[in-house]
Amino acid sequence: MIVCSCNVLSDHDVRDAVRTAADELPRNPKQVYGCLGCSAECGRCARTIKTIVDEALGACAEACFAGCPHSRGETEAPLENVFALAAA
Repeated sequence: MIVCSCNVLSDHDVRDAVRTAADELPRNPKQVYGCLGCSAECGRCARTIKTIVDEALGACAEACFAGCPHSRGETEAPLENVFALAAA
């Protein structure tokens, strides 16, 4: 499904950006756009992108906003470990 008409980004593009982030996990639409090499145009998709990011991160999204090491970059844990934590 296309979530950003301006940049023709799909929900799969957003999930892939979260899943394949090399450094810090993208947590907001601006960071997702950066991972995808574009920027917001009209902004109507921001809420939808944020929802997709939160769903992709699962339980880790809430924990990281509460101040876990993932949000501060204090861990070198591979992304697979983050998703395993979220699935637990």
